[in-house]
Amino acid sequence: MSTLPVFATPSTVVPGLDPAWVAGTVRIALDEDLGTAPGRDVTSQATIPPSATGVADLVAREDGVLAGLVVVQEVLDQVADRLALPAPEVVFHAQDGDAVVAGQVLASLAGRTQVLLVAERTLLNLASRASGVATATRAFARELEGTGAQVLDTRKTTPGLRALQKYAVRAGGGTNKRMGLYDVAMVKDNHVVAAGSVAAAIRAVREMFPDVQIQVEADTTAQALEALASGADFLLLDNMEPARLAETVAAVREREGKDGVPAHVELEATGNLTLGRARAVAAAGVDFLSVGALTHSAPILDLALDLRA
Repeated sequence: MSTLPVFATPSTVVPGLDPAWVAGTVRIALDEDLGTAPGRDVTSQATIPPSATGVADLVAREDGVLAGLVVVQEVLDQVADRLALPAPEVVFHAQDGDAVVAGQVLASLAGRTQVLLVAERTLLNLASRASGVATATRAFARELEGTGAQVLDTRKTTPGLRALQKYAVRAGGGTNKRMGLYDVAMVKDNHVVAAGSVAAAIRAVREMFPDVQIQVEADTTAQALEALASGADFLLLDNMEPARLAETVAAVREREGKDGVPAHVELEATGNLTLGRARAVAAAGVDFLSVGALTHSAPILDLALDLRA
């Protein structure tokens, strides 16, 4: 009998993933791998009898942070349904958000061998990619400890996997601030050109979408102060060197609580934010560092599914 810890659920990350989104994403991934439902795995179905049973361990091949275990059961259930076989049982020995080490068994899967092997790659693709994002995020979160700043993700996500990748950022200790184009207005330079000015762009958003917060991108102190005077709720400070960033933060803080400016303006730094620069940028006094690399450049965490002999 295993002495590994057992978890009833694979995730303690809040908020979790929408089950309907998980089901739909898994369905698309399986169609991609097996062909249109029910699809087929010509190797596994030819070499393994449907009645054969086995146990497989999901194992970490390297140190990192987990995310994506929450999709494991859904992958197995959908594969089992396509093959008209019983779904394997899963015992989890780790949870999303856990730091793990190479060789650690994360879950044990017992059931029909066909189901285990047909599900293997889709399960690993999703969990490995999510865990890579969580691992990259945890590195930034640790670097920022004690600074008062938090690391944020961006919209630079893999199409179709945004919910999973942003979930993985939360699992790694990061924060989601803007899920898409629909929930926060982001006034950038092209919007200013199209509207005629920062003030005109903000006014237009307020008139059409009064329920959303407005963030304005600024790459100079003057632009940041203009955005504040025009009614921006918070600011994105883009590609500023630490000295200029500190100067801008100080200028904004000096105006907080005056002339209609909120008592605290949230400030987000972005642009070329490497792990090596993170603490210096945070020291300027910003609230957030938004890092596109968390989702667009994080390598996967190497996970494997090993069938017991």
